[in-house]
Amino acid sequence: MNIESYLQQAGSWLLSSGLQIALVFVLMAIAMRLSGLLATRLVSFGEKKEDPEFKKRTETLASLIRYILKVLILALGAMIVLKELGVEIGPILAAAGIIGLAVGFGGQHLVQDVISGFFILMEGQIRIGDVVQIADKGGLVERVNLRMTILRDLAGNVHYVRNGQINVVTNMTKDFSRYVFKIGVAYRENIDEVIELIKQIDGDLRQDPEFKDDILEPIEVLGLDQFADSAIIIKARTKTKPQKQWRVGREFNKRLKRRFDELNIEIPFPHITLYMGETKKGESPPLNVVVANHRKEPMGD
Repeated sequence: MNIESYLQQAGSWLLSSGLQIALVFVLMAIAMRLSGLLATRLVSFGEKKEDPEFKKRTETLASLIRYILKVLILALGAMIVLKELGVEIGPILAAAGIIGLAVGFGGQHLVQDVISGFFILMEGQIRIGDVVQIADKGGLVERVNLRMTILRDLAGNVHYVRNGQINVVTNMTKDFSRYVFKIGVAYRENIDEVIELIKQIDGDLRQDPEFKDDILEPIEVLGLDQFADSAIIIKARTKTKPQKQWRVGREFNKRLKRRFDELNIEIPFPHITLYMGETKKGESPPLNVVVANHRKEPMGD
């Protein structure tokens, strides 16, 4: 076969199969673009809603749809291209099934990740924008798909957690959040007065335009919770919008400390009581305390 025959065959192939393959790549690119636009539409639709939980659900759903559509588009495009190249797809699919079965035994972690990710997304346990604690790692959920969940903690560190490693999900920002206060005061203080002061500060905070929209309910004072070594602990909690509990809690603590200082309410430091013991006659040995002054006196003229 001479060169002219090769050129004729190549030209014929380019005008038939070649154009079809090029068209497939163009359609794949368009489909990828449309899948991205669909996901973006979902996110923009969620941003129009006032409910932050709805926004989280739409962002998570958009991420999942984008991931699934890209996989389907690539798989379908690959099969069409192989068919145009004259490769029989049937044997390849059968071989892929056998290889997939073999890989399944060795890739059990991947299968476990995908199954766990499916149920996590279906049940809404984790959404983009949630603050969660999973697999001994905590942070803001930046991305979640069928295989892994990506977190960024307060220090900016990014954690990639396989979904198969997630046994317990602690979601700190689902629907609403709470901040728990453990307020320690000295034993000499009047508990009722301290509780009234806590409620007063909460009332002022809920009237503040900067914080009133973040607080959902008045503070709930649970009462005297513990007799500690150096203080009595009063426990209380407040209910806020998701992710607002730390902001509200820090402001409350700042105002509480300021009022304690103004009213001379003691927040005690740890202290130790020394007991020297007693004899059977009720007598205690003397305790000699010597205060040494180590400062050097200025020398005279």
